[in-house]
Amino acid sequence: MTYTAEQLDGVRRIKRCRNYYEILGVERDASEEDLKKAYRKLALKFHPDKNRAPGATEAFKAIGNAFAVLSNPEKRLRYDEFGSDQEHVSTGQARHYNYYTEFEADITPEEIFNVFFGGHFPTGNIHMFSNVARDAHYYPRRHRNERAWTQEQEEEENRPQNSYSAFIQLMPVFIIIIVSVITQLMATNPPYSLFYKSSIGHVISRETENLQVPYYVDKNFEKNYQGAELQELEKTVEKDYIDYIQTSCWKEKQQKSDLSNLAKLYRDERLKQKAESLKLEHCEKLSSLIGMHKGG
Repeated sequence: MTYTAEQLDGVRRIKRCRNYYEILGVERDASEEDLKKAYRKLALKFHPDKNRAPGATEAFKAIGNAFAVLSNPEKRLRYDEFGSDQEHVSTGQARHYNYYTEFEADITPEEIFNVFFGGHFPTGNIHMFSNVARDAHYYPRRHRNERAWTQEQEEEENRPQNSYSAFIQLMPVFIIIIVSVITQLMATNPPYSLFYKSSIGHVISRETENLQVPYYVDKNFEKNYQGAELQELEKTVEKDYIDYIQTSCWKEKQQKSDLSNLAKLYRDERLKQKAESLKLEHCEKLSSLIGMHKGG
């Protein structure tokens, strides 16, 4: 794996960034054109097929996520309002971009890249995230000192660890695995599932009496749940189902909103049609459930 000192420094700069504006290298009052110009430059620079430095893939994703959030007026407004407060909650170290989980975009960095470049670099020689080894002529001839620096970096990264220190580092992992296994052995299966789960015997389909919510149980269910106990359980089933439908509806709306904003931003008719044709199936189910509840 070959990369330059400049590429590695670039990845480290992205990792040190405290907010999305720093990642893109723009001011907080940056216009849409400023954002697109900054993204276009950084996306080509940090694309994993061009930048092979350790962490380049994560940096590329951070750049895409930063652009997707800041180019969406609603997400940018919410990020400006709440994101800055979270940026300073740290332990004295620079905040890493992976921590911005509440402001992640629903559209992937690869999809954003495709909007700009059609899925490949302008030269057309390098394809998205290919794991096949590249031919030597894809890379420019490097300076002797640069090759020596790269070799030293690879030797440092590949140097085997002391077995004892490696064992100490893996101890927390072993503990988590052991605790997880013990917990699974001690835990009892839930009495129902919202979905078909043959692994725990939930293969018999039922519906709640009130809202006709489908759920799955095992063969011994009717022996254990009757009368008042069954009614209480089905209330829980309906509550879990409504929570699931509400969450799924919210995700569908977010995805439709993101696609619509991108379509307006780039005047992309294909994205516009995709956004318009996206069905909000879970939202329709939610409306139906609310209607049944009011009718009941």
